[in-house]
Amino acid sequence: MNRLSTDTDFFTSRMTRGEVVAALLYLPLHVWLLPMLLLSLPATSGISELTLNVIVYITGAVYMLVFVGRFLRRDFDPLCDHLRYCILQIVICYGMMVAFNLILSAVLSLILPADSANPNNSAVMEMAGVEYGKTAALAVFLAPLVEEPVFRGAVFGSLRSRSRILAYAVSMLLFALYHVWGYALQDPIYWLYLLQYLPVSWLLCRCYERCNSIWGSIFFHMMVNAISLSALNTLSELLG
Repeated sequence: MNRLSTDTDFFTSRMTRGEVVAALLYLPLHVWLLPMLLLSLPATSGISELTLNVIVYITGAVYMLVFVGRFLRRDFDPLCDHLRYCILQIVICYGMMVAFNLILSAVLSLILPADSANPNNSAVMEMAGVEYGKTAALAVFLAPLVEEPVFRGAVFGSLRSRSRILAYAVSMLLFALYHVWGYALQDPIYWLYLLQYLPVSWLLCRCYERCNSIWGSIFFHMMVNAISLSALNTLSELLG
């Protein structure tokens, strides 16, 4: 049997130290500094949340191509060398995510108020209602290209050689915090939505590890966001 399909010790996908530093340095720029800068400029004052996010993520995608582009290029070869296996892993991970989400939804429905909803999903639905095309470009193409080099390439990849458990734990927690911290600071009840991001974060790490390529997690991330956005948009239309 192909060793690639049964043994995770084959994992060799690594950023250089400089690439790790560059990816990690972008995170505070992406989360705080760039949005604050854009909002302080007279030319961008009053811009919509969607436009602001598009500008931030386009900047992030360009940043990643410039500073970790060589890593992205190097890591494309392992994907191509085992393309069918990597596609299978992406599909398996998606099926596992659906199962985990069903269980989590049932658990959260017992804990959270009946009218409570994931604030990140609500924000995406609101942006999609304004302009679906821009929101799709943001969620499906730009976000994975920015987030995967940071959370999987830099965080998971650099910790993986020291401790596999630590690599999973830190990457999962940071990815979950990244999606809810801003909302949770306004209302502590939203901290519970951290739970919703832990399974997909674990599966993104798993996909990266199994495919031995950051492109495995990038394409899985794109698939998750594309299907989720389509489902949220359909739900919004039915409710509207």
